[in-house]
Amino acid sequence: MFRTLMLAGAALTVMSATASADYYVIQEKSSKRCRVVETRPVETTWVQVGPLAFKTRDEADRQLKVICRERR
Repeated sequence: MFRTLMLAGAALTVMSATASADYYVIQEKSSKRCRVVETRPVETTWVQVGPLAFKTRDEADRQLKVICRERR
């Protein structure tokens, strides 16, 4: 019984960690170079651009092309 509960808890943890991954489009202030990252920028040399966050990497990559083209 204990083993079943431990396995269920571990599976739930893995699934929730994967589901909560967010992606951000950030831009370097000086060079205007953009990229997609999994964490919000905390450095002052990078600024977050676009919407707050994207749920998938593919969506963030598609928006990177749109957002960074408009800002150049």
